[in-house]
Amino acid sequence: VREYPMGMIANRTIGYERVNDDKTITRKGIEAAFTDYLTGKEGRRKVQKMSKNLWKPIHDENEIDPQDGYDITTTIDVYIQDIAHHALLSSLEYYEADHGTVVVMETNTGEIKAISNLGKIGNGSYTETVNYAVLERHDPGSTFKLASYLALLDDGKADTATIYDTHNGVVTFSNRRVTDSNRRGYGKISLARGFEVSSNTVATQAVYQAYKDNPKAFTDKMKEFGFNQTLGLDLKGEPASYIPVPGDKNWSKIALPWMAYGYGILVTPLQTLTLYNAVANNGEMVKPHFVKEIRDVNNTLQTFDKEVINPQIVKPDVIKKMQAVMKNVVIRGSGKRLYSPDFSMAGKT
Repeated sequence: VREYPMGMIANRTIGYERVNDDKTITRKGIEAAFTDYLTGKEGRRKVQKMSKNLWKPIHDENEIDPQDGYDITTTIDVYIQDIAHHALLSSLEYYEADHGTVVVMETNTGEIKAISNLGKIGNGSYTETVNYAVLERHDPGSTFKLASYLALLDDGKADTATIYDTHNGVVTFSNRRVTDSNRRGYGKISLARGFEVSSNTVATQAVYQAYKDNPKAFTDKMKEFGFNQTLGLDLKGEPASYIPVPGDKNWSKIALPWMAYGYGILVTPLQTLTLYNAVANNGEMVKPHFVKEIRDVNNTLQTFDKEVINPQIVKPDVIKKMQAVMKNVVIRGSGKRLYSPDFSMAGKT
């Protein structure tokens, strides 16, 4: 019997079972990853058929006793999950969006405290349809600028104080335009200010000028950050992120500047979050995980502890600079509508 005490909240992550047309069974989520532990083992005993639907045990005891499945304890906090679910639902309804995801990750441990994935269905309402956070690869857009900035600063190609001209909000690469959301541009601004206001012209110029003669140095840096591979999650079906590299069929003259602000690439939301979490965690990149332990009644059989992917993704001083810049995004940049004097925030729109 499968019960969801919080309704459809986190349904796709906790898991479910589907019977296919050919009678095979497909399981998803944590249930699929740990089905061998959850299922238990059937018992057996010899019986004698007495009549059409009547069977009589030959012995009083079982030949093989049944064994209960183990308990799986998740990392999800039901209170944080409830808040995340309803905050996402409210935003999707307000913007009449097709779908969205929210993931809350504990910085130091990588424990996923909440994960909500809501998509619009036929009647216009929203429900858990696909685990977008884990499964959906897409162009991350401006959130990917963090990776570009980390590479620039760590390789010494630029500094947060380096000045770039936004050229009235339009720059051109191979006759293709890159524009800023502010159609007049921002004048001449620093690399740091470019991040705060999410200037596409600054990000693309900075990366192109730094790596145009050796774009492989940039794509190699992206690999160091964990892109072009999976996170190795317990949940099945996680796709590898995709970053084009020189020599690929998808590589072109605009691949480098387009990648600088998050286009021409494919990344899952959880992969993006893992990079941001590494900056919040002072450079230590940890693997997201959904399960704390496997238990047998009162005994712990296995625990799942913090797993470090990369102990220091870039130099410590680079991390400190980007933490300061990301705080300013909320204080005076594109995320200033979120600012509150009651608690600190940092991030990227």
